[in-house]
Amino acid sequence: MRNQRADRGARAWQAGAAAEGSVERLYERGGRQIVARRWRGQGGEIDLVARDGAEIIFIEVKQSATHAQAAEHLGPRQMARIYMAASEYLAREPLGQLTPVRFDVALVDGQGRIEILENAFAA
Repeated sequence: MRNQRADRGARAWQAGAAAEGSVERLYERGGRQIVARRWRGQGGEIDLVARDGAEIIFIEVKQSATHAQAAEHLGPRQMARIYMAASEYLAREPLGQLTPVRFDVALVDGQGRIEILENAFAA
């Protein structure tokens, strides 16, 4: 039983890493520079951090069988942790909390299709 659980966990980690890689390439093709991967602060982890000119984009990647199922994996508590980590990250920026930012959610389905919800936390 323990090996099955470990195998399942390893597969989930690999699927998540593959989804993050696909999302990263999509943003780079769009002209954005990825400046951090799996950035961890005291408040939590941010999957990807991109720069688009002066704007910082915090990207949460969610992978599941469908885009709808992937979206269901992001709840208010996780959003709060992402906000806390983002605040820590922004402390390193020259403009600090005044830096232009947005929070995107990248949904990746079982076939690898990506749907980007730009500025998703504003809704």
